[in-house]
Amino acid sequence: MSNKNIGIKDVAVAAGVSVTTVSHVLNDVSYARISTETRARVKSAAAQLGYGPNRLAQALRTQRTGLLGLVSEDIATMPHAGRIILGADDAARARGYNLMIVNTSISASPGSRNADVEALLERRVDGILCAPKYHRILDVPGNLGTVPAVLVNAVSSGSSIAAVVPDEEGGAKTAVTALLAAGHTRIGFLNSTDDAPFSRGRLRGFADTLWEAGLDGGTAPVQTGPAEVQGGYEAALRMLQLTKPPTGIFCYNDRMAMGAYRAAAEVGLSIPADLSIVGFDDQELIAGNLYPGLTTVALPHYEMGAWATGTLIDAIEGKANLAGLAPHPTVLDCPLVTRGSVGPPPDPATPRGNF
Repeated sequence: MSNKNIGIKDVAVAAGVSVTTVSHVLNDVSYARISTETRARVKSAAAQLGYGPNRLAQALRTQRTGLLGLVSEDIATMPHAGRIILGADDAARARGYNLMIVNTSISASPGSRNADVEALLERRVDGILCAPKYHRILDVPGNLGTVPAVLVNAVSSGSSIAAVVPDEEGGAKTAVTALLAAGHTRIGFLNSTDDAPFSRGRLRGFADTLWEAGLDGGTAPVQTGPAEVQGGYEAALRMLQLTKPPTGIFCYNDRMAMGAYRAAAEVGLSIPADLSIVGFDDQELIAGNLYPGLTTVALPHYEMGAWATGTLIDAIEGKANLAGLAPHPTVLDCPLVTRGSVGPPPDPATPRGNF
């Protein structure tokens, strides 16, 4: 907690430096040529004395409030919203900023979305983050560009706003590679019926990885369904009833994978002895609690929130050019989380399930 009776002059005396040096260190002035040792000494003195900068004075001097706005869709229903918010909040606090959150709905009208942004602008936020419910192309509110802005998990329809998105294609390649590495050559894909960047990217990554492995990515079995447990169950049943069903299945998300587990059990297949399954999302309540645990690809929600916030603050402080970043979104890796749902393919001579 800061001590209101301690001033910047007291910190300067304790650290043995000038008031200007203290100001430059505590305000992270980029052009100040101050040694690492001196910076550490000033910060240590400020911490020991309980000195905290006067936010009102800072705002008057820099014309910044230290507030960032985050417009997020359907926070209560998003399984990963908390990770985006946590990443954004951690990054903001590390730089001395605070986060103000406004919740909107995926079905909100353009007027309502403009009003959400306006509510943040009225509170004089220094910049705005916008995080939709899922990765998609977004028609951004017209007033979003009034202050520096970054999209999280989306790109703008006109590529006019800097953005960070998950590597959907790369994540799919990681998932399929895990099945290939286990020895599978008959691999199927349960995809979402949604025509969006995530479903197209994951399908492309699936097919390309098979082609690169010398397999026919064009004829590999693909079934689609709603991206829910029931959709995965029905799509998996259709796939498992093929004349030569796959021995490994990559699922669009963990909910569809959960449905695939049910379908496998219904036709008498054991996971992973008879069938290997890989999901996408790493929804902890699903992936970690299925039996066996689901090997899956994690979406980098925390990392996207942190990257977007750090980049936004850099732009606010004149250290980054958002216009230069806008034409091409920054893409973050989707790592594999290994659990127990992948094993070697079964012996072709051994009967599988109730076939």
